[in-house]
Amino acid sequence: MIETLWRPIKAGDLELNHRLAMAPMTRSRSTPAGIPTEMNAEYYAQRASTALIISEGTQPSDDGQGYILTPGIYTDAQIAGWRKVTDAVHSAGGKIVIQLMHVGRIAHPANTPHGRQPVAPSAVQPKAKMFTMTGLQDIPAPRALSEAEIASTVRDYRHAAAAAIKAGADGIEIHGANGYLVHQFLADNANLRTDRYGGSVENRIRFAVEVASAVADEIGAGRTGIRISPGNPFNDIVETNVPKVYEMLVRELGQLNLAYLHVMHMGDEGLLRTIRGIWPGVLFLNRPGADIATRTSDIESGVADVITVGGMNLANPDLIERIKRNAPLNAPDPATFYGGGAKGYTDYPALAPEAQR
Repeated sequence: MIETLWRPIKAGDLELNHRLAMAPMTRSRSTPAGIPTEMNAEYYAQRASTALIISEGTQPSDDGQGYILTPGIYTDAQIAGWRKVTDAVHSAGGKIVIQLMHVGRIAHPANTPHGRQPVAPSAVQPKAKMFTMTGLQDIPAPRALSEAEIASTVRDYRHAAAAAIKAGADGIEIHGANGYLVHQFLADNANLRTDRYGGSVENRIRFAVEVASAVADEIGAGRTGIRISPGNPFNDIVETNVPKVYEMLVRELGQLNLAYLHVMHMGDEGLLRTIRGIWPGVLFLNRPGADIATRTSDIESGVADVITVGGMNLANPDLIERIKRNAPLNAPDPATFYGGGAKGYTDYPALAPEAQR
């Protein structure tokens, strides 16, 4: 029953007044310096009726940026920009966590502040292209991080998490999915290391656990979440032993007492239920393409505690009201997903006043 969605829940230190959260979505509408704007604040505030907003992927360092016009959270100017966003969301009655996304090898020097070669677990070039200001270009081969640089990258996450809290965020989510840096360490084809960060499953999950531990230590486990996408081939990722990797990863993360685990479901129902059984806390589930009834059934069956929705939230600033009223939904416009101005960003219509009575 749809009423299941409206039950409050506590995820770590996050008090959520219902069970439908906004999934993270890159929109590429920050300044070239990675500073959120008033338009970004308006966009997020419009969607404050969701239980929790998980922001677009936000780089924790210069090395962490991959795409054009994505926000950062490591400079004073970026912190001030995010403060506009968090203040607007809070004024509208919402809660927001900032997703920390280090893209690793999914980058191009033309898109980063320092114009540097991408970094990754190993020097393996992804079979992918990157949009730059001069058009699509092949992503170059990355440079393998040294162990000292891995430790420095973990510190970057810690610093960014502290900056997010300074900016007024209610917490952070570590992006460990979709072929970006944390996921690259987990994946067979992206991580060819022979040191303590490669080879065995225990070694390949080490970076993810170290990042989560550092962030939780810095801002509190109750304000820290992490997103995973077991078996997701996006961004040229190949994982050959998915159950073993993710069962061990989830067990290790489970010892940290994090606010939540956010699973992007890739279709393996057995693995999803195994993860649910292993994870000791609140589980957020993103089931791409599923309707609200299907997603709600995941809560009813106990496989999820909170559902996250992307495209529906993007196109419907009043998604919660529309679901409650059983009103029709706006369709998202893919042509305006990335970059641009207000069109396809802050101009999706809300229900007319008479429809809200």
